Amino acid sequence: MDRQLDLALYLDQQKLSLTEFSDEILLNILRFVPSCDLLLNVRRVNKKFGALCVDKSLISSVTLHKEYQGSDEKVTRLLREIAHDIQLLKLSGCYWLSSPTIDLVTKCKNIVKLDLSGCRLTSLRLSKMLSVSQSLRSLAIDIHQGFDASQLSSECKATLSKVTELRQTLLTPSYGVVPCCTSLERLLLYFEIADRTREGEMVSGQLMVGQSNIPHYQNLKVFYARLSPGHVNQEVGRFYLSVLSIRTPEDLRAFLLSAPASFVDAGCSTKNFLDRMAKSFTLEALQLPRSWLNGCSSLLHNIQFRDPLVYLNFSRCSLSGCQLTRQVLHRSRNVSSLASLNLHGCGHCLLLLSPDCSPATGRKAEEEVDLEVAETLVDCCPQLRHLNLSAAHHHSPHGNTAAADTTNTTDTNNTGHLCLLLARLKRLRSLSLPVCCLGDKPASPHSAPRGLGKKVRLGTPNYPAKARDTEPQLSPSAFRAMLDSVPFLEELELIGSSFSSNMPRNEPAIRNAQPPCERAHSVREEEVAAIERLQHLRALTLAQLPGLRTGSGLVGIGVKCQQLQTLSLANLGLLGKVAYSPALCEMLKHCRQLKDLRLEQPYFSANGQFFQALGHCEALERLCVVSRHGTFQHDAVVSFMTKCPNVVMCHMFTGETLVACRTLQQTLVQSFQPQRPALNAVIFPLLHEGLADVIRDVPMIHLDEITLFKSRVAEEPLHLWW
Repeated sequence: MDRQLDLALYLDQQKLSLTEFSDEILLNILRFVPSCDLLLNVRRVNKKFGALCVDKSLISSVTLHKEYQGSDEKVTRLLREIAHDIQLLKLSGCYWLSSPTIDLVTKCKNIVKLDLSGCRLTSLRLSKMLSVSQSLRSLAIDIHQGFDASQLSSECKATLSKVTELRQTLLTPSYGVVPCCTSLERLLLYFEIADRTREGEMVSGQLMVGQSNIPHYQNLKVFYARLSPGHVNQEVGRFYLSVLSIRTPEDLRAFLLSAPASFVDAGCSTKNFLDRMAKSFTLEALQLPRSWLNGCSSLLHNIQFRDPLVYLNFSRCSLSGCQLTRQVLHRSRNVSSLASLNLHGCGHCLLLLSPDCSPATGRKAEEEVDLEVAETLVDCCPQLRHLNLSAAHHHSPHGNTAAADTTNTTDTNNTGHLCLLLARLKRLRSLSLPVCCLGDKPASPHSAPRGLGKKVRLGTPNYPAKARDTEPQLSPSAFRAMLDSVPFLEELELIGSSFSSNMPRNEPAIRNAQPPCERAHSVREEEVAAIERLQHLRALTLAQLPGLRTGSGLVGIGVKCQQLQTLSLANLGLLGKVAYSPALCEMLKHCRQLKDLRLEQPYFSANGQFFQALGHCEALERLCVVSRHGTFQHDAVVSFMTKCPNVVMCHMFTGETLVACRTLQQTLVQSFQPQRPALNAVIFPLLHEGLADVIRDVPMIHLDEITLFKSRVAEEPLHLWW
C-alpha cells in the first residue's frame, strides 16, 4: 500500500501515465497489487494491462492472506480463471471462505505450495484436493476435531509422501498427516488444543502408538513446535517429540521448541535426544524449553553452531551472564552472524551478580546491568537485527549518563547505560526493552514504600502522591542517542517488567498485578516523544508506563511516524484515570496507515470522542479494546464501523453488562457482515465466566496477532514459513 501511494504521487508530479512504462517495470509494479484486484479489476483497464495481468510471473503465485475484502464470489472467479497456472496458493487466515470455495482448490492441479491454515478442512475434502495435486511439496493445514487419517485415499497419501514442508496446527489430539509425510525436511507444529470440550469434559491427550502412527523425522532439517498453555498440548507434544530419540534426524539444522510453562519429559527420551543433539548436530537456530536448559547446564557448551548462525531463543531461561558469554558468545566463532536473539524474561542474563547471588543460591541479585556482559554481547553480534530483552529488570548503573558520542564507546565507563551499548547495533530492525531499562534510580528510598512485596489492585495508584512530586526529571539522552543510531528500526516494544495483561497469550491471567518497577516511574513524556525520530517505525507497543501523565509524546509519534501500521497501548499512566485520552485521540487523527490497534486500560471509556478520532484511521482493519471496568457507547461504535469500511475485526472486552454486549455484537453482525464477509465481531464482558468459550471461537489469525497480548520481537526466526 505504501509503495502504491508513493508511485501514485510520483506519477502525478511527473504528469506520467502508467502505460508509458516498459512491460518489465509494469510487471514489477503489478506484483504489489492484491491478487483479486489484479485479475478482476486491473486486467480490464485496457488490452496492455489485460495481457500483463495474466503473465505467468504474476498468476503463478496467488496470495490471499489478509485480503479481507476477498469474498467467496471474488475468490471463486479468481480460481476458475487461473487455477491451472497457480503454483503457489496462500489462503492462510481466510476463515470466512465457504466450503464450496475451498473445494475449488482441486482445480489447481499444478500447485507446488499450498497454505490452507485457518480454513475449515475435513479429512475427505483434504483427500480430494491432494489426490489431484501430484506436484505438491509444501502444505499448511489445520487439524480439527473429527479428522480421520484413514479416510485419506491412496492417491492423497502418495502426494503426502512427496511433501517436504509441512505446517500443521493441531486443534485436537492427533498426528494429523505427519505419518504419511515420509520425506519431510521442514516440520512446523502449532499446538492449540483446549483442555476441555465445550460441554466441560476433560480432553485426553493420549494418541494411538503404532508403526503407522509414528512420524517420520529421518530427513528433517527444521523442527519447530509451539505449545499453547494447557496440559493436553504438553501431553500431545511429548508424543511427537518421543520419536526424536528413536529416529533422530541426521542433518537437523534448526530445533525450536516453544513451551510457555515447564515442559518436563518423565522418560529418558529427552535426555537421549539432547545427548544426540550435543554430539551430532550443527545448528543454525535453537530454542529449548527453560526446564531443559536449566536442568542441563553443560548443554550449551557442547552444542555446535552452524555458519551462519541465524536465531537463538533463551526465553524465560535462568541463563547467567557467564553462561551466555562463555558457552555461547566466546565459544562459537559463528555467533557474529547472529541475526535474532531472544532473551525475554532472562532475569539473570545481563545482571551484575555478587559472589553469593546467583540462580543456584536462590538469593536475589542486584538488578543493575553487567556492562561487560552487555558489551560482549554487542561486540560479538554486530549483525543483530532482532533483539528481545523484555520481561526482566535491566537497570543501568548510571541511568542518567549523557550520550555525547555513541560512535566510539569501547570503554564501558564512557557509556554507563545499556541504551548506549545497544546504539552500536546499527542493523537493528526490531527491539523489545523493559521500561525500567530507560529509567533512573528513585530519588530516595522513601519514594517507594511498598511493604513486604505487597501486591496492588488494578485501578489504584501505584505510588504515593508525595513521591510523584519529588521524583527527578530524567534526561532521555541515552534513549534518544540509541534511537538516533538505529533510524531504520521498524518495531519497538517498551513493556513494563512487571506487566501482566488481562488477556495474555502464554501465561494465565493475573488479577492481582505486581506494581511497576520503581525506575519505570521516571520514564516520562520525553522518552515517549523521542520515538517520533523513528521515521520507518511500523509497529509500536507501550505497556505499563506509570510515569506518563498527559501522553503528549503520543501526538508526535502519530505526526512523524507515518509508516505506523500496528499500535498496542496498555496500562499507561495512572490506572484509575485515563489522562492520556485527549492525546491519544489527537494522535489517531494522523495515523493514516494504521491497520491494527490494541488498547488495554482498566477504566477506558470507548466514547464518541474516541471513535470519532479513530474514524480518521482510513486503513484500520482490526480493533481490540480490553478494559476491565471500561464502557462503550453503542451508537459511537456503529457510527465508527459505518465510517471505516475496511474494519473486519472488532473485539471489545469491557465492564459492560452481558445484555449490552450481546446487543452491540448482534447489531454489528447484522448491519455489516453482508458487505464484509470476513467481519469478526466479539463484544463480551471481560470478567464473565464464559469468556474462555468465546475466545475459542475467535479465528487464530486474530487471536494470535492482536487479541491476546504477548511480546512478538524475535518470537520466531524470519522466513520460518513462506
